[in-house]
Amino acid sequence: MQEKESKLKRNIWLFVAIAIALALVTFFQFYLNENTQHEHTEITQLVDKYNKNCPLLIQEGIRLDSVNLPEERAVQYNLTLVKVEKETGEIAVIRDEIKKSILSTAKANPGLQVFRENDYTLIYSYYDNKKKFLFKVNVLPDQYQ
Repeated sequence: MQEKESKLKRNIWLFVAIAIALALVTFFQFYLNENTQHEHTEITQLVDKYNKNCPLLIQEGIRLDSVNLPEERAVQYNLTLVKVEKETGEIAVIRDEIKKSILSTAKANPGLQVFRENDYTLIYSYYDNKKKFLFKVNVLPDQYQ
């Protein structure tokens, strides 16, 4: 009889522990989901704000045409090199120089803070003045932290 009571008590405690664990998992899942939704809303609003100002000459010869969110945890900047034509430009040289510039400025640019904090990949997609695709530069989160 005493053995049955002991087993019953253990089973009750096991059941209580499982119920508490499930409650904690549910709470944390809800909490994390809320944070993700808030982050996504903040990012979406920022992208919308960028797009309202486009097209925008961000540097001599470089125009920001649009910004989008092509996949989860990635933001893409679509840019035009207004003085470059694919057929006559030295695209490899231009790409290498732009990549160096992007990597150095991405670390310090306060406008990218929200992307740094949330581990976003930055994608810079370049086109020539005739809207022909030139190249992409991807910057992973660990490259600009």
